[in-house]
Amino acid sequence: MLNLLRRIVIASFVVCGLTTVAVAADRMALVVGMSNYGSIPKLRNTTNDAKAITTTLTEVGFDVTTLIDATQQEFLAALADFAFVSETADLALIYFAGHGVEVQGENFLIPVDAEIRSNRDVQNQSVSLKDLLAAVDHARKMRIVILDSCRNNPFGDAIAQEPAVTSEPTTTATRGSAGLAPPVPDRGSLVAFAARDGSVAEDGKGDNSPFALALIDKLAEPGLEISLMFRQVRDEVLAATGNRQEPHTYGSLPGTPFYISGTPEEREALAVDDRRLAWSALRPEQEVQLAALAKTGDTRSLLGLAYMRLNPEARGFAPTDAAALLEQAATAGSAEAQYELAKLYETGLGVAADPQRALALYQQSAGQEFADAINDLGFLHYHGGLGLPADPARALTFFERAADLRHPQAMFNFAALIDDGLVHGKGPDVAAEYLYQALRSGNSDVFNLLLERPKMFSAQTRRALQNVLIRNAFYNGAVDGDFGPGTQRGIRAAYGLSETEVEP
Repeated sequence: MLNLLRRIVIASFVVCGLTTVAVAADRMALVVGMSNYGSIPKLRNTTNDAKAITTTLTEVGFDVTTLIDATQQEFLAALADFAFVSETADLALIYFAGHGVEVQGENFLIPVDAEIRSNRDVQNQSVSLKDLLAAVDHARKMRIVILDSCRNNPFGDAIAQEPAVTSEPTTTATRGSAGLAPPVPDRGSLVAFAARDGSVAEDGKGDNSPFALALIDKLAEPGLEISLMFRQVRDEVLAATGNRQEPHTYGSLPGTPFYISGTPEEREALAVDDRRLAWSALRPEQEVQLAALAKTGDTRSLLGLAYMRLNPEARGFAPTDAAALLEQAATAGSAEAQYELAKLYETGLGVAADPQRALALYQQSAGQEFADAINDLGFLHYHGGLGLPADPARALTFFERAADLRHPQAMFNFAALIDDGLVHGKGPDVAAEYLYQALRSGNSDVFNLLLERPKMFSAQTRRALQNVLIRNAFYNGAVDGDFGPGTQRGIRAAYGLSETEVEP
């Protein structure tokens, strides 16, 4: 147990500075435009929109892959490739312009080779929104899917058991008459519709749709925080369409502020791990916009303002005000706010210390599968804290839950537990997979420990990790548990560093 505890403390508190400067693209996008359909109405602006979005994203520093008039197999293959390479990106973004339909509450995006005669054909010959969300799911900070495809399903709500004959295709000036179903993405992922679920998205009178034009405008605006960007896109489309089309977002962005476009200095200011410092780096006029949104009950804006008030280096340092903002967001159901408020009650910052209230908030947050709260409950159960008795066996269940939610420290810690033989039924192969996923998540502590102190893990686990690197084409050397230059190169590549890095 002492060995386990040593590892957990290292993974949680050691701060290691990377001397490597060359990293993989931190913002990656897949842009898809479908226009030249074979068996359903062709679309006028969608490929124009996709190409214009590609140009804009490229100009602001994205690594962009573009698909025009792709088949289903081409679309699925591109998603699989994007899912792998975007794991090491801070932001993964997918934009789709084309036909989209809803079948029994699920949204499907239609490739150009689809021959649709029934709802069953839609399911079998299309790509689902769930596929797109899975492709961005492992990006490190932000996961966004944008659909300019609110189009109706002409085949009804029921899945046809046998192919049905459809009516003759007709042209239309809009992008749907029934729209798409409201999605429910996982926490930390955002889906943006060109028009609210159940309503239409217009093609516009020019070469691009109103939604695409607004996106192009706001994506390129330097120093605009991402949540405010989508709000301004909404306002611009409403103005351009005489309030006929209202874009809408579903899901939630994580509580880390982020710029799509900005100077290197602006983006570096937001890249710090301390969210108090990151939110405080926003421009004053954007703080005013956040305050306006917070008055509507927007929980991310409440969180951002609370982080600003918790920054001891800022003139606006006001822990009591921060606690009030977090209380409002927590009451509205924000798992992150519940977690942050729990920390205040645990330490007595901005509120009177209250261990029972802190524990209840940690448990509420964990009940919503918030990985930070689950991982902290693991420590509380392991050591005994906030009135809990020490219970290492119960702590294991929390570490495993957090690890399966891809919490980087929890993945490392659970790998250490397995490596020490403390998790029944799990061996070196499972430990190595957790270490690999922690590495892919961008955790610098894990990266440094695997390079500098690999022998803190058993030879069996080290060999298993080499096998994982081989399976993912990051290593092609001997499986000997010796982390020599070849294995180290594989670790750096899996972490997302390029061949031109500067060696320590």
